[in-house]
Amino acid sequence: MLFEELNLNTPLLNAIHDMGFVYPTPIQEKSFSIIMSGRDAVGIAQTGTGKTLAYLLPLLRQLKYSTQRQPRIIVLVPTRELVVQVINELENLSKYQTVRIAGVYGGANIIKQAETVFEGLDILVGTPGRLYDLVLRGVLSLNSVKKFVIDEVDEMLQLGFRPQVVNIMELLPEKRQNILFSATLSKEVEQLFSTFFYNPEKIEIAPHGTPLDQVKQYVYRVPNFYTKLNLLDHLIETEPDFTKVLVFAESRKLADIMHEFMVKKFPEDVGVIHSNKSQNYRFNALERFEKGKYRVLIATDIMARGLDITDVSHVINFSIPSQAGDYLHRIGRTGRAEKTGVAYSFVTEAEQEFQMHVETLMNRAIELLELPEDIDISDHLLPEEQTTISSKNYLKLPSMKKSQGAYHEKKEKNKKVNLGGPGRRKPKGKKPSNRSAKKRKFKK
Repeated sequence: MLFEELNLNTPLLNAIHDMGFVYPTPIQEKSFSIIMSGRDAVGIAQTGTGKTLAYLLPLLRQLKYSTQRQPRIIVLVPTRELVVQVINELENLSKYQTVRIAGVYGGANIIKQAETVFEGLDILVGTPGRLYDLVLRGVLSLNSVKKFVIDEVDEMLQLGFRPQVVNIMELLPEKRQNILFSATLSKEVEQLFSTFFYNPEKIEIAPHGTPLDQVKQYVYRVPNFYTKLNLLDHLIETEPDFTKVLVFAESRKLADIMHEFMVKKFPEDVGVIHSNKSQNYRFNALERFEKGKYRVLIATDIMARGLDITDVSHVINFSIPSQAGDYLHRIGRTGRAEKTGVAYSFVTEAEQEFQMHVETLMNRAIELLELPEDIDISDHLLPEEQTTISSKNYLKLPSMKKSQGAYHEKKEKNKKVNLGGPGRRKPKGKKPSNRSAKKRKFKK
């Protein structure tokens, strides 16, 4: 099917043509008529399948010109990077339409954002916390909202935004269309839309756990964190096809340690991004990585959801995630737009259980590679890798020299006979004849 075969108007078709798209993806094709019908919709598809356009196209197709001040469409996303990405997609798609668009997120000047909202909007894209703050300030009213979209809702709930999401949904008009898109569908997500959605149509392109066929997956067994650093350094230095590498770190602290280690050897080629970095720093790091100025970008899972970075050649799970579903989000950063990608995972003995969960989820084993012979195996350990004192047995084992075995004659003091404790003594009063009588006796 071509985009021309969908019920798109000329402005949207011209914008799609300018963006270089010819064929809609399966999620875009299947979602279009359902969203156009006005029914509540829940779309589930793998990362990199075009979920953003899947809901933006029908929403823009139905949007009519208006001068009213309060927004008619709200799009809720988990991170500021996703706000910027959705805004960019909206600006490209609405190139030949008159549509007022804005994005709001934390870490930016709320006064300026409030002024933008107050001037009047058609579509507002925002993170839950900042959007709800604007509602509480009385700047943003939700009374005019006709379409409400939650993108990457499972990540939103995982980041702790459930209270804000619920509060926002409770303030929305009862008569509205709800649209939810995500790569996974957890029980918490199902509970959310079963509470606030009305008989939603489920759109599932690929079942949760299906691996991306265009991503080749490999695993290295590595003893510790610093040996992983040596392996990463080796791969970046010796593999010329590692042109645009996204490395996922377990935490912000470890991401900074990795970045400090790598920039010593590759000072102009390595960037880092996580939630402790400032807004401008994060945007600049993403831009440099997108434009190829950074060969390697080290990131926490804030990058795993929804961000559309083109031509990522390799994804490296420096630590395999404890949640199997997060693994699919990570490797989905490569192998996009029908291109082939490669994903490596560095797994310690303690992380092998997480690897097993991933393989069970995908119903597929990850190919094991041997460590290169010239890798330096470090004996330097992180504090959390060292065996804690509490896990060691420092107590002396009992001496067996005087042991008489499991069966031996008891000592004299242990030969006492039970002559009856309080439970076997004769009660002073008359014993109640049954339970109910006993209750009546003690009833005050």
